[in-house]
Amino acid sequence: MRSMVWFRGKDLRVADHRPLAEAAACGEVLPLFVLDPYFFDAIRAQELPHRMQFLLESLVALEANLAHLGSRLQVVPGRSVEVVTRLAAQWKVDQVLAHRWVEPFGQERDRRIAASLEREGIAFRLFEGTTLLPPGSVRNAQGAMFRVFTPFSRACAARLDPGPARTAPRALPPWPPELPQVGVPVPSLQELGIDHNPQLQPGGEKAARARLKAFVQGPLGAYGGDRDRMDRPGTSRLSADLKFGTLSVRTVWQAAAGAGDAARPFLNELLWREFSHHLLAEWPELLERPFRAGFEGFPWREDSAAWDAWTEGRTGYPLVDAAARQLRAEGFVHNRARMVAASFLTKHLLLDYRQGEAHYLRWLTDGDWAPNNAGWQWSAGCGCDAQPWFRIFNPVAQGLKFDPEGAYVKRWVPELAELPPTLVHEPWKAPEALRQRLGYPAPFVEHALARARFLATAKEHLARPQA
Repeated sequence: MRSMVWFRGKDLRVADHRPLAEAAACGEVLPLFVLDPYFFDAIRAQELPHRMQFLLESLVALEANLAHLGSRLQVVPGRSVEVVTRLAAQWKVDQVLAHRWVEPFGQERDRRIAASLEREGIAFRLFEGTTLLPPGSVRNAQGAMFRVFTPFSRACAARLDPGPARTAPRALPPWPPELPQVGVPVPSLQELGIDHNPQLQPGGEKAARARLKAFVQGPLGAYGGDRDRMDRPGTSRLSADLKFGTLSVRTVWQAAAGAGDAARPFLNELLWREFSHHLLAEWPELLERPFRAGFEGFPWREDSAAWDAWTEGRTGYPLVDAAARQLRAEGFVHNRARMVAASFLTKHLLLDYRQGEAHYLRWLTDGDWAPNNAGWQWSAGCGCDAQPWFRIFNPVAQGLKFDPEGAYVKRWVPELAELPPTLVHEPWKAPEALRQRLGYPAPFVEHALARARFLATAKEHLARPQA
């Protein structure tokens, strides 16, 4: 049997890759990656610079790994809905194998490709790989999708038996000599008009495995206490690896679970990720609309000055500004800082969560549609199992608790480096002469007044009868 294995940007690995393993067990293997203009058009790629850098590095690494196993990745430009069927027919494959996507645009792409392959008499087989359990398979007693995380996580635990992660094939069949090589070199950042950012994590399966090993041997043991500390390296930094599939979620789960009870808080975070993908599979409209119907038509403000201050890191609240600057500098934001920054945008500034969601999706290396949407809706109070809409993070209190010496803030807001810990999260309390020398802006809004404004606005809106 001749099989095309279609790598699709969320499975850039050779280990624990079921389509690749299944194809290798059947006969000839034809690996393909499509440079779809939806992502790889230069203008589009420049809108996603950090994700594109990580993806290209991971794609080069995948190409090398497949070559080491004896095969060859064909990197082909064009629209997926046209390229896959055309090459499958030209190469006379019996089946096309790939990992399933949850996102609605991915579902529509696969529907169209499945129809065109069927007309050619070619099987299209999709495998689960993004999640631990297939989206749609975890239901409550009434057969419906869970709307609260805790019972969802319990139901997952009752069903979850991921088994051992598959190792990479020892070898793959060589490219059939009668088939022409149609691939092109992996494009460079320079060709796409993107500057290389040395502050980003390196992509690729080898780098991902090194990160996983370092996390399991180090921060995982204290993860429960350190994950919220922005001044400590207490998180896994595996989110981009899970987004691009340089590691499978099963590989990460298996490696962490071996640490015993210390791993429970981290495994719970993996289940939150699981929850977000199951939610999007159940309600694809979440990428456009709030989960809570009461938030439809919410009177978000339009304020370009407030938006610019938030995105550029000059709101006058050091923790919020540190998050904004970290995002643009290294394509990552500590989760606690993400929550505070999102709360500030939606509740202090009363700006639409969808603006923040799109901004983060543009700059995050780990920008993945389902977790990003779920996180922003959670912070705004309009999502599934979200924090209560009336809960509003105090940036000062959060900074004092989770960055007590101000190390995180001082790294990203260096103009505050000379302030003592007692002032670094409240620089407006510093002497006037010192404030003038620092050049740091005064708070864009006053916390108590902004909090009262949001509460009044939300209370009035949510009290209206729903249509």
